[in-house]
Amino acid sequence: MLNKFGSSGHGEAQVQYLDGDFRVISPGTFVRCAITDTRIPLDELKYWSVDLQEAYATPGAVLQRHFPGALKQP
Repeated sequence: MLNKFGSSGHGEAQVQYLDGDFRVISPGTFVRCAITDTRIPLDELKYWSVDLQEAYATPGAVLQRHFPGALKQP
């Protein structure tokens, strides 16, 4: 379940990332990926780190953050 305030904010949201969910602290429509700086609409947010309190746009971005050498070709 998404904790979203609806359309009251149109810019970047401030979000607290929790285990299995997130809480919108300051309304907005998107957050930014910590790796790619891509805008992630809140209704499409699927990947984040509770420990680092940051969002990721794709599973590849998660791997890049936590396992930097994992995606490199030999």
